[in-house]
Amino acid sequence: MCHFERSEKSNFIRFARSLTSFEMTSICYKLIMYMKKLSLEDILVKLKSDVFVQDYSKKKVIKDVKVVEIKKWSGEDGTFEELVRLNENGNFEEFPDFKVRQINRSKILPGGVKAWHIHFNQEDIWYVSPDDLMIMGLWDLRNDSDTKDVKMRVVLGAGTTKLIYVPRGVAHGVVNVSKRPGIIIYFVNQQFNFTDPDERRLKWDAAGEEFWMAEKG
Repeated sequence: MCHFERSEKSNFIRFARSLTSFEMTSICYKLIMYMKKLSLEDILVKLKSDVFVQDYSKKKVIKDVKVVEIKKWSGEDGTFEELVRLNENGNFEEFPDFKVRQINRSKILPGGVKAWHIHFNQEDIWYVSPDDLMIMGLWDLRNDSDTKDVKMRVVLGAGTTKLIYVPRGVAHGVVNVSKRPGIIIYFVNQQFNFTDPDERRLKWDAAGEEFWMAEKG
């Protein structure tokens, strides 16, 4: 129990009476929450050393890689998305210097990994349906880049819609972490040349096998 001098008690009563029921409830709730507050000292001794703080800092983004969020409209009868708008020159409005020369479709089986692909003279724009779930990997191999050797991962699908712009010299790949086949539609600004293919490779686990594993926890 708190003990007040008579004048303090009187002031407290007047203050309490001036509060609305909502304000009083809010104060009581905050007081209860404060009294329930825990610290690391309240955690099982055998697990104290295993407790850590989740890292929510912004991850580094590879230079020139662009992620464009596409708005999705939902209704009682389904959903609608504008995937691409073209300007008067027939180029993407979001990427006006990107001229589409070929559109490809790739099917990835559950658990499948396709990596690492590298182009010296080609850019890609990737799209994955919001009904699928994949993790795209990107790795900056450009020696003169401000973000050289930086790796990043982008979740594709999972209820969201994105366009991912991949510049030349950035190795890229994907893993399908869902339990059903997934589809990638990707636009490229060079047509594939069978006699001189601009299609270099690194082994799928060049960045470590764990790179393609979905994070847990």
